[in-house]
Amino acid sequence: MTDTDQDWRPARPRMAAGALFFNDEGHVLLVRPSYKPKWEIPGGYIEEGESPLTACRREVEEELGITPAIGSLLVVDWAPNAAEGDKVLYVFDGGELQPEDLNAITPDGDEVLAAEFHPADAIDALLIPRLARRVKRAIGARREAHPQYLEHGEPPPLDV
Repeated sequence: MTDTDQDWRPARPRMAAGALFFNDEGHVLLVRPSYKPKWEIPGGYIEEGESPLTACRREVEEELGITPAIGSLLVVDWAPNAAEGDKVLYVFDGGELQPEDLNAITPDGDEVLAAEFHPADAIDALLIPRLARRVKRAIGARREAHPQYLEHGEPPPLDV
């Protein structure tokens, strides 16, 4: 073992998972957290031993009080943050919510103060920039039925 080997440590990023839900007009469901100034998508941090999909389902139920089907992965985003460390963020397709789920949405009132649908062209004004980039890419991935790998909300340059 060399001195360099002793300094090597595997990455231990924080991970979070969320879902994009839509209404019949194609608007995106956003949640208003009590602890942040900007809107978010439903979701949250993954707990130890929990899969990203399971975490997404749990967070949606905790925040909104509903248990809709969560579909395929839309985006994985590597998003290091100087203050919070490395993050790996997953966005899943929640699809178009059915009337029974729409009528049952109940923000938890603790972490989530409101849940509202917004047109996609309002995303930049409502979300922090890195989340806005991620959500717009996820909407595109859903339309194209092709998941995307991102870094800071953008496709990385490809080596060709």
